[in-house]
Amino acid sequence: MFGAAVLLAVAIAIEVGATALLPRAEGFTHPGWSAVVVGGYAVSIWLLTLIVRTLPVSVTYAIWSGIGTAVVAVVGYAFLGESMGWVKAFSLGLIVAGVIGLNLVGSAHA
Repeated sequence: MFGAAVLLAVAIAIEVGATALLPRAEGFTHPGWSAVVVGGYAVSIWLLTLIVRTLPVSVTYAIWSGIGTAVVAVVGYAFLGESMGWVKAFSLGLIVAGVIGLNLVGSAHA
């Protein structure tokens, strides 16, 4: 279980990195950055295939997508010049709360 959680954290980090690099791919017209983005997504998905051997796919995907979305929004704000108003911050908090709720329910019924 601990190993799956570590792999999930790595998968999220790689997916967030790939997503943050999307602007550099310039609509997939820059081959080098495009390869990095696609490669990052491929590695992240491959890690998910390993993780779902241990954790339920519904919980795994909820964590991956939810936490990934929240972290990408923070990275966008902190490093890419995107805005962060109270509605956006509150909505991201709801995503994180939903992921926590799914984890609680998932682990209680495992």
